[in-house]
Amino acid sequence: MYSNGMTDRKFFKTVIAIEVLSEEPIPEGMELGTIVQQAIEGDYSMRPLQHEETELDGKQAAEALTVQGSDPGFFSLTDAGEDAE
Repeated sequence: MYSNGMTDRKFFKTVIAIEVLSEEPIPEGMELGTIVQQAIEGDYSMRPLQHEETELDGKQAAEALTVQGSDPGFFSLTDAGEDAE
């Protein structure tokens, strides 16, 4: 159901920090999935350091998506955080 104002839906931003130990520097731009795979099956040692979760309203979610280089439409939102029609 769509409304004329900001969406009533809630969104979540989660920040997860990890510590990785390796014998060589991790290459710039290496995908996180590859780093985790190297920690599970390869030559990296890894441990989690932080898990922080923040609840966002529609406007904050739209802004966060834009900062990531994504589009508010990813969550069917407008730039103002309203449900897209």
